[in-house]
Parts: sequence; structure tokens; C-alpha cells
Amino acid sequence: MLHPNSSCSSSSFLTSRSRVSPPLPLSLPWNLSPKRFHLHCSSSSTRCSKPNNPSSRNRRYGGVIPSILRSLDSSSSTSDIETTLASLSLSLSPKEQTVLLKEQTRWDKTLRLFKLFQSHKSYTPNVIHYNILLRSLGRACRWDELRLCWIDMSRTRVLPTNTTYSTLVDVYGKAGLVKEALLWVKHMDQRTMLFPDEVTMATVVRVLKNSNHFDVADTFFKAWRDGRIVLDFDSLSNLDSDSSPVSLKEFLSMELFKVGARRTSTTKIDSPSSPRKPRLTSTYNALIDLYGKAGRLEDAAALFSEMLKSGVAVDTVTFNTMIHICGSHGRLCEAESLLKKMEEKGVKADTKTYNILLSLHADAGDIEAALRYYRKILFPDTVTHRAVLHVLCRRRMVKEAEDVLEEMDRNSIRIDEHSVPVVMRMYVDEGMIGQAKALLERVQLDCVLSSTTLAAVIDVYAERGLWVEAEAVFYGKRDVNDVLEYNVMIKAYGMAKLHEKALCLFKGMKKQGTWPDECTYNSIVQMLSGVDLVDEAQRVLAEMMDSDCKPSCKTFSSLIASYVRLGLLSDAVDVYEGMRKAGVEPNEVVYGSLVNGFAESGMVEEAIHYFRAMEENGVQSNNIVLTSLIKAYSKVGCLEEARRVYDKMKKDSETGPDVAASNSMLSLCADLGMVSEAETIFNELRGKGTCDVITFATMMYLYKGMGMLDEAIEVAEEMRESGLLNDCASFNQVMACYAADGQLRECCELFREMLVERKLSLDWGTYKTLFTLLKKGGVPREAVAQLQDAYDEGKPLVTSAIAATLFSAMGLHAYAVESCREVTRDDGDIPLEHYAYNAVIYGYGAAGDTDMALKAYMRMQEKGLKPDMVTQVYLVGVYGKAGMVEGVKRVHSWITFGEIEANQSLFRAVREAYVSANRQDLADVVKKEMSIAFEEGKEEEEEEEYSSGSGEEEDESEEDEAF
Repeated sequence: MLHPNSSCSSSSFLTSRSRVSPPLPLSLPWNLSPKRFHLHCSSSSTRCSKPNNPSSRNRRYGGVIPSILRSLDSSSSTSDIETTLASLSLSLSPKEQTVLLKEQTRWDKTLRLFKLFQSHKSYTPNVIHYNILLRSLGRACRWDELRLCWIDMSRTRVLPTNTTYSTLVDVYGKAGLVKEALLWVKHMDQRTMLFPDEVTMATVVRVLKNSNHFDVADTFFKAWRDGRIVLDFDSLSNLDSDSSPVSLKEFLSMELFKVGARRTSTTKIDSPSSPRKPRLTSTYNALIDLYGKAGRLEDAAALFSEMLKSGVAVDTVTFNTMIHICGSHGRLCEAESLLKKMEEKGVKADTKTYNILLSLHADAGDIEAALRYYRKILFPDTVTHRAVLHVLCRRRMVKEAEDVLEEMDRNSIRIDEHSVPVVMRMYVDEGMIGQAKALLERVQLDCVLSSTTLAAVIDVYAERGLWVEAEAVFYGKRDVNDVLEYNVMIKAYGMAKLHEKALCLFKGMKKQGTWPDECTYNSIVQMLSGVDLVDEAQRVLAEMMDSDCKPSCKTFSSLIASYVRLGLLSDAVDVYEGMRKAGVEPNEVVYGSLVNGFAESGMVEEAIHYFRAMEENGVQSNNIVLTSLIKAYSKVGCLEEARRVYDKMKKDSETGPDVAASNSMLSLCADLGMVSEAETIFNELRGKGTCDVITFATMMYLYKGMGMLDEAIEVAEEMRESGLLNDCASFNQVMACYAADGQLRECCELFREMLVERKLSLDWGTYKTLFTLLKKGGVPREAVAQLQDAYDEGKPLVTSAIAATLFSAMGLHAYAVESCREVTRDDGDIPLEHYAYNAVIYGYGAAGDTDMALKAYMRMQEKGLKPDMVTQVYLVGVYGKAGMVEGVKRVHSWITFGEIEANQSLFRAVREAYVSANRQDLADVVKKEMSIAFEEGKEEEEEEEYSSGSGEEEDESEEDEAF
């Protein structure tokens, strides 16, 4: 079954098996409900029997039986059956009557035929006929007819045999009525003198084994071996039942069980006088399978050994069971040796044998061995193809899987429905979406897929975020979708972040005739809570509880966490209280969210309250909760309490406190200035290699606050070397530390790495540090203020303008020129303003490129922008470096004659320009003018502050905020 466009040749592992397998017949298992119902009720459902092949059936008999069977097959009513038998004018023997009854595939025909036999005076009731009828009615779950048959059996004084009780135990057990099936054994023990024979015993063991009551089955077998009947009905109390449990007294008083002839003998029939051993192969097979499913490998092996020693014939089923038991317990070598033993005993391996070995080796990851057994199978069945496709698809062996599909196609074998999602997942994982779609379309042409399979297909797409493909499957050819399909489609929308679509689908479910179940509600509430749509999530939660669906703990937890993230702690508490009222016990995640939420908000008493509530309710606290508690104590500076919780984490956990708890404790120590204890925690984290960005930042903050700048720089260097310098926040922390230590060029280098090499998006913390660096770098206050205003207003190219100014101030002229080019690159499209032109003039001027600086000034004038104070300051600097004394004098004269307002920055720029032009005499004149214009001595003080970074205390506080 391949995509038309795929080109696949037969793989080498297939070429060794040359065969043409016939199409496999579909064999549908009984679809019984596990629910019990009253034994007196008549069921309207009939069991679909496995169709018999009339031709093969008729070949088994001679005489007139084949012709009668053919006639009965074509008969549809009682009159037709009577006519058929009367027309033959035959007096059938009891054996022939038995054959006719046994070969009927419909319970109603069996019953009609039996009554027809009873209507003849010559008929002698016998237990064999009743046994056949009881089996037919029981398999069809016709409990009322079975009751009447049992009563009729008592009326005709036909005594039940072991076969009768074995039949009743079998049909009740297969119908899921395990306790009632075993009560028949009690009935057998108390109302008859029969002792269960080996077949009856094996039937009881099989019923208990299939219902996973392994210990009860083992006890029954061992008691039977000693001649006793022991059934522990208390151990069966966990069986799912819609009716009230039936006690032994009630059971024996029922009409169904109080009838039946009693034997007059005082000795149990077939009761052993000494311990007995099983003699039938089927019994050993059932017991070996029992011990295997119970995980008692040694007991199964001992029973198998006993079987061989006692001379009981071993068959294929015996070996298959033992091979599966050994292999499923990881003993593949023993499983292989059993296969060899099988050959020695002359027992032929069948398809199931190789299927078991194929699956065992596939689960163990030995693909070659699995495929080796696949080659040995002459006639693969559905299980074979399912197993080999699953192993190949799980390992994404596309070519090999397609070879298997191609071989199945050649032999007209349809792909198993359960294998469709597996193959599609392989295709989707490999990006072969077209092949996945083609496979699904082809399968849907051959059969109608079940809701479970369609849901699995939708889930394949959902897991990879392919919601469009999932949607196409969901809105396929059918009108009504199953709730399982809705649930998976909602998951697909949720994983694709299409929350509105998911909500719309949920709201439309009822209109389409499908009611949400608990999974639907839980998924919607958790999805909405995950994106903090708390109002809608709360509404859906209320609807869920009104519809008698019980929310899961995870659902409540997700909503509480969402309220906590939004800071709506009172709403989170309301959900918590509603959770308790609904009978859902909070877990450590719920308590952790509440403790953490109140801790973050500084509400320590409330955080401690919920921590104590968690302990009182027996919920084990984890590191997350304890970390939140340390955080709460840190908020209010409770060192002793925080230290006690931290020590508890050290004592109770093998790995000790996690990095989050250590960071919280470290932060508390830093706030309290406890350098020694902080260093102890820091060194512990260093030893574990678990230091993160917060760890280093906290230590830098502590050292910086204590004036230990050398230690702070060492931590910053260690942070850079550890590779943790990878986001904006971490860069900001290290830059602030370098700035505090006066290492301004290092700060600029980090800024360039952050901006140019890493291309990180800068945040307000970065710009605060940059503005501090500009002030400390000697950039005029007016220029810094102008750049800060441009940043606040969100002006274009402001970052490049700041970079050009900063790099120039620090003497990194090559970097400054790069930034200047960035500013002027798109000047034809972006209207430049004073801050941008000023930065370019300053950058080129500081780099000594007078021509480019003056060109920028001329372009500025062409744009109609008049020079402002910052322009004049930077322009005077250009004149001085270029030796253009006349230009400096012109600006000086404007100041002297009042054409430009006197300004300290401009005065200083003019004086420094004269110095640069080697006109110290004129520089001294400017100095005298400054002393006249401003108060005596104030200039020197301000000049000192300016050169060392004015407003240092303010800058320091800003740096502390960054930490």
C-alpha cells in the first residue's frame, strides 16, 4: 500500500521468502460489555458467531446429516425446520440429534431444534443436549432463555455434569460476569455431589486469569489438587459491577439456582483420595499462562518441567506460552533455546511462534533478529504485519516499511487499522506529508476507520503542529465526530496556539450532537489557563462542574498558577477553596504556586499558612515549594527562618538545594551584607558547576555594594568565561560592574559585542548604563540629555547615534566611524534630526576626519536644521583639531557679544579648541572670561566633577537598580 509516486524495490530481507499469501479472513472478537446486569433480565442482543464453512462442515459427516444441515441452513422459521425434518421421514438417533444441535450457529435455531426434538414422544432428555443449548444461549448472552433451560433441565430430572458446570462457568466468565461464573462452582459444591474435574478446574483458572485474579486462581488450583474447593470471594470485590454484589446466600436463594435435582450419594463423585496432577495439555497450558501473566516465571518453568517429566504431550501453544513468558522477562536466550527444544520434540512452530519472537526482539531493539523471524513466516497474519510495521516505523526505516506495504499490496492484504497511525507518524516525522495523506486516503477507500484510529491520526498531525492537516481529517466525510476526535483536535489547536479555534470547536460540540467529557473540559481549562485567559477558563470550569464532570488536580493547578502569574492571589485562593469543596486534594504543585505567589508579593504570613496547610494534609514538600518559602523569608529579611529551611533542603535531599534556592539564600545574604556566608554558598555552587546568571549577578551586586570592586570584576570575568554572557540582562550586569570600577573601555567593548556581534535587543537597563558611561566619558551634559530625549521619544537610529558618541568618547574611533556610517546610510529616506547630525559631527571630528565632519555640518544646514548648542560645542572641537583658529574665534566672538548664550560646555569647548590649535594665549583669555561669567571657584569644582563624571551618586543608584 504505497503512495503512487513512491519508488520502492523489494528489500533484501524480503527476497529470501518467495510466496504468495492468500487474503486473510477477518476474525472479529466478541464485543462484550464489561457491565453486569441482573441474571433474570432478557438480553435483546445476540452474539455474532463465527461463520462455519458449510462445505467443510458437511465433509465431516456421512449419511443423511449433510443434506439435513443444508436444509436447516436454508430454513428460517420453526415451521420450516419441522417441514425439513418431516420431509426426510427420518428417525434420528440421539447422536445424530447431537450433531444437528452442535452445528447450529444461531442460538434461536438451536433452541427451536431442541424444542422440536422434545416434542416427539420418543425423545429421551439427556444432559449432552442441554449442555449444547446452555452453551449456545450463554454465548449469545440470552440469560432469560438460559434460566428457562436450566429450570427445564431440573423438571426433566436431567442431572448436571462437570461439563454442564464447566460450560456455565465459561459463558458467564466470557461475558464479564466473573463473580457469577464462580458462584456456579459454589452451586456445584453445595447442591450436588460433584467434584470439579480437570476441565472444569482449568475453566475456572482461565476465567480468573483473564480477569487478572492470579492469586485466587492459584489458590483454587492448589486446593483442587488436594481435593478441596477454595474460592476467596472477598478478593473479587474490586470487580466492576453495576448491580449490588450478590452474596452466596442470595445466590442460592435465586430462582435460577435453587432448582436442580440433588444427588443422593454421600460421597463426592470424582473426589480424589490423594493429591492429583493434571493430565491434559490444555490444563498445563492454562496454568503456565497464569503464572506467566502473574510474573511468576520460576513457577511457570517448574510446571513446564513437570509437564515434560509426567509425559503429558506438549504442543505449539505450550511452547508459544513459555517463549513469550521468557522473552517478556528479558530472557531472550532461553526463549531461543525453547525454539530449538520445540524442533527437537517435533512440535511445529506456527505463525504465532514467530510473531512472538519477532515482537520480543523488536522490543529489545534487535531489528536484524526481528526481521530474521519475519522471513521465516510462510503465511503472515495481521499480527505479523502489525508487529513488523511497528518496529520499522518506530525506527523510521522508511524503505523497509514501504517494502512490507508493497508486499502486502501484492498479496491483496489490507493494512491493519491500528498500523495506519504508526506508518503515518513515520512519514510525518520524516517530513513526507504527501505520503502520509496518500496512505490515509487509500485506506479510507477500502474501509471506514474507527473513531479511535481517526483520533490517533489527528494526534499524529497535532504532535507536529500540523493543525491544517489534522483539521482536514477531523472534518472528513462523516457528519458526527466522536468525543475522542474532538479531544485530539482541541489538542492540535492548543499546540498550534490557536486558542480561539479550540474554544470555538469546544462550544460547537453540543450542537453537533457530541457532549464533552472530562478529558475535553480538562484540556480546555488547562489550555486557557496556560495563556492566562482566566475568565474564560473559569467559565468552562464552572460548566464542567455543573455537568457532573470532576476536574483533575492538574486542571485546578493550571488555573491557580495562571491567577498567581497575573498577581490575582485572591482569585487563586477562591479556586483552591473550590478545589477542596469538589473533593480534589491539592498536590505539591498547587501549594507551591500559592506559596510562591504570596512570597513574590511579600505576603509572608499567607505563604507560610499554605506551606503549613500542605504539611498538615500530608503532602510532601519538594524543592520548589521550599525555595518559594526561602524567597518569602528573604523578602522580609528573616535570616534564621530562611537558613532553617535551607538546611532542611541540604539534609533531606541527596543533591542538596537547587540553584534557585541557593540564589534566594544568596540574595538574602547580599541584602544583609553577609559576605562570608554568601561566599560559602557561592563556592558550593561553583563546586557543583550550577552557577547561573543570577548567582553571578548577586555576587557582583554584593561585592560592589561592599566596595569590593576587584572581587566584583573577578566574578564578572568568571561569568564571561563560563559562557553565561548570552542575553541582554547578563550583559547589563557585567557592564554595570565594569562601569562602577571605571573600566569604561571594557564596557564599550562589551556593548559592541552585544550590539554588533550578538545582535541582541537592548532594554532600558542597557540604555541606563550607556547614559552613565556617556557622562563618565566626558560627553557634554547637553549632548547626553539630547540623546536621552531622542531615546525616550523612540527616534530612529538613536542607538547608532549613542554608539557613535560613546565610542568616540572612549577613543574607539574605528567603532565610532562604523556607527556614523550606520546613521548616515539612509539619510535620504529617514529625516535626520539634531541628535543624529551632532553624533556624526562628533564621531568624525574625534576620529580626525575633519572633511566628513564638516560635510555632515553642511548637509545639516541643507536640510534646514540650524545648529544648536550641542552642534556648536562639537563644531568648535572640529575647528580646534583642524587648526582652524578663525572658526574658533568666530564662535568665541558670538559668545563674547551675546549672540550665543554663555554656557559652560561651550566655554570649555572653545578653550580646549584653542589649546588644540596651539593658541594657549587665547585659551587663557577664555579662562578669565569664564571666571567673570561664573562665580569664582565654581568653575574649577564643576570642571572637576565633569571630568570625573558629574552626578556620580545618581549614576551609582541607577547602576544598583540594574542589579
